Amino acid sequence: MRDTEFKKIAIIGAGESGTGAALLGKHLGLDVYLSDAGKVSEKYASKLRNAQIDFEEGRHDLDRILAADVVIKSPGVPDKAPVVKKALVAGKKVISEIEFASLYTHKPIVAITGTNGKTTTTSLTGHIFLKGGVKTGIGGNIGKSFAELVIDDHLYEAYVLEVSSFQLDGCYTFAPDVAILTNITPDHLDRYDYKFENYIASKFRITQAQREDQVFVYCADDPVTVTYMPKFLIRARKIPFSAQVEPEEGAYLVKENEFIVKIKNMETMVIKEFKLKGTHNAYNSMAAAIAARIHEIRQEKIKEAFSDFEGVEHRLEHAGTIGGIDFINDSKATNVNSVLYALGSIKRPIVWIAGGVDKGNDYSALHPLVKERVKAIVCLGKDNSKLLDEFTGMVNVIADTHSMEQAVKTAYSLASKGDVVLLSPACASFDLFENYEDRGNQFKYWVRQL
Repeated sequence: MRDTEFKKIAIIGAGESGTGAALLGKHLGLDVYLSDAGKVSEKYASKLRNAQIDFEEGRHDLDRILAADVVIKSPGVPDKAPVVKKALVAGKKVISEIEFASLYTHKPIVAITGTNGKTTTTSLTGHIFLKGGVKTGIGGNIGKSFAELVIDDHLYEAYVLEVSSFQLDGCYTFAPDVAILTNITPDHLDRYDYKFENYIASKFRITQAQREDQVFVYCADDPVTVTYMPKFLIRARKIPFSAQVEPEEGAYLVKENEFIVKIKNMETMVIKEFKLKGTHNAYNSMAAAIAARIHEIRQEKIKEAFSDFEGVEHRLEHAGTIGGIDFINDSKATNVNSVLYALGSIKRPIVWIAGGVDKGNDYSALHPLVKERVKAIVCLGKDNSKLLDEFTGMVNVIADTHSMEQAVKTAYSLASKGDVVLLSPACASFDLFENYEDRGNQFKYWVRQL
């Protein structure tokens, strides 16, 4: 645990991240005040009340926020929010919950970011660490917040964290022992002034504070990562993974279900017949294996973990088979590149359910696969005009729906035996759902009602 100058903290936003920061602050004996412009959900309000943490909802008391030594911003709160702007103008340091929590642990951290694959890579890496006998806190952008995990820091020997670009935006000294960048494709551009370069810079913040004795793991096949790496100061040791070339040090794919990991001064490791299918999952698996080898987890434990890892909920998850039609829940696919993976992994006719809150998406990359594999599109959202304009005439049928019940029933009516109904939205979920998990769970519920 480090000494900090913080005695009084103000937190903006009362979701998983903000509530976790408040609970950690209380645990540390700090003066904690939490403010949310909206209504605080009962799940988090009860946690705050039980911990006797002072919080407000439906407004921001600017005087109380500016009286704090530091302001901790939840990832859902944009930098352009008036309360954030006012805090910065007043000279307040505004940091993320990830940055805050990192100040109070010395345990090794593996942090994973990227446009796609970060949840699977995080879950798989955590699974390998646990299988290897390492007491591991797994969280961040999935599961428990990092801050809430750090409350029980004595229970853990390491942390494996998924970290989003929004969380990285508030990081300055956060220096994971292993930083993994899975890939970068356009996403969340509405939060980055519709400038891809701003989003790229956000992703590279994962390595900005790393030292020479730490490791930066990256995809050598990702053109954006490779193009932009020279533009950033990266002190950490760089270790790539690739499906196309064999690096001097790193991981590379030999064939569809076999890859090799070479780390300096360590025995070469061969992984065969891992459960996760597809090239994108081979990349995730190679990144996780590198992190495990850096942490010196035994080869047999790594291989054992690969053989029994079941994948991630809401990521190409089989949701049922009705009348010979398979239903696939890919609710976590909130950007175009994720949908590209999903459509590319299914070789049968697809009825595709898509839509939600568009984040400045360019759907043109999907056109070839939509023409080749999609027989019908079911749009699901409050406003489906962009999708309707984009794909009308490209498929035989395109439907406009505004609830999950309507979308599932419509997709079922359009599908035939042997087809796949794929929920892979390419958009955020907040128009009709609490989050992507709620969207995926509602999909699974209505599939069960068919």
